Amino acid sequence: MHLCYIDEAGNGQTLDPARPDAPPVLVVGGFTVPRSALKDLTWGFLSAKKHYRPQLRNAGQLSERIQHEIKGSDVRKNLREGNHNWRRAAMELVASLLDILEAHDARVLARVWIKEEGRAFNESGVYPASVAALNETFQAQLAHEHSRGMMVLDSRTKVKNAPNVHAVTTRKYRAGGDSLRGIIESPVFGHSDTHTLLQLADLVVSSLLFPIACHAYLNDVTWNVHCDDAYQPLREQFGARLKKLQFRYQDPVGKWRGGIVVSDRRTAQPSSLMFGPAKPAVPEILIPGQQADGGEVPSGL
Repeated sequence: MHLCYIDEAGNGQTLDPARPDAPPVLVVGGFTVPRSALKDLTWGFLSAKKHYRPQLRNAGQLSERIQHEIKGSDVRKNLREGNHNWRRAAMELVASLLDILEAHDARVLARVWIKEEGRAFNESGVYPASVAALNETFQAQLAHEHSRGMMVLDSRTKVKNAPNVHAVTTRKYRAGGDSLRGIIESPVFGHSDTHTLLQLADLVVSSLLFPIACHAYLNDVTWNVHCDDAYQPLREQFGARLKKLQFRYQDPVGKWRGGIVVSDRRTAQPSSLMFGPAKPAVPEILIPGQQADGGEVPSGL
C-alpha cells in the first residue's frame, strides 16, 4: 500500500502590479510513499525538524515536535532576506528533505500553474482539476507497483474541500467502471498539526516547487516579491534531484504524463525548466516513443 500527501502553495489572487505580494503561481502537489516506509520517513522528518529548530531538542512531549511546523514561506523569506547563515540553513534544510524522500522511495508529483499578468485566475476550477490529475498519476504508480493507496489532502474549508473529492468519487463509482481502482477511497483531509507528513508536503511544495517555478517562469516579473533571484540556487542545486524523484508514465497513446507538470499560460514553456535552465537546441536521436524534454504543457487543465 502507498500513501499520498498533498498540499498547496499560492492562491487565486490575480497577478497584478497593484498587488506585488500576490503569488504568481499556484502549486498543488506533494509526494507518495510506501506504507512500509511511513514510520521511518516520519521519524526522519522529525529528526530534521529538531536539527533546524534546536528548541525542539528539549521538548518534553513528542506531540510538541509533531505540532511545531516549519513553514515553507519562512524558508523562502530566509532565502530572500536572510543573512548568509540563514540562507545556508534554508538550503541545507531543503537538501535534508530531499535526502529523506530519496531514502524512503518517495515520489514527488505536482501541478504547477503559472499565472498571466492581469488575467483572473479560476482557483475554484484549477484546484479540483489538479487533484483529479494527481489521482491519475497516483493510480498509474499504484498499477505499476501492484499496490493500493489513499490520498491525504491538507484541509482547507468545507466549501473548498468538497469539490476536490467529488471529481474523484464520481470517477470511482460511475456506471462505466472504476478508472482509479488502486485508490481505495476518495481523498481524505487532515490538518498539518496532526498529520506530520502533511508538513513535509507543505515544505516540498512551498519551499522548493513554488520558488523554483517563480524563478524559472517569471524571472522577468521584477515587481513581484516572489520572483527573486535568491531562488536560483534551489533550481541549480536541486533541480536534477527533483527530476529523478518523479514517477512518470506513458498513456495509451504513448504520451508521457505524471511527475511535475507545469501549465505555463504566459509563454507556454515546458515543464523541464523546473529542473534547470533551458539548454541550446541541438540535434538529438530519440528512441521511438521517447520524449525530448521531461515535461508537458497540458492544455486541458
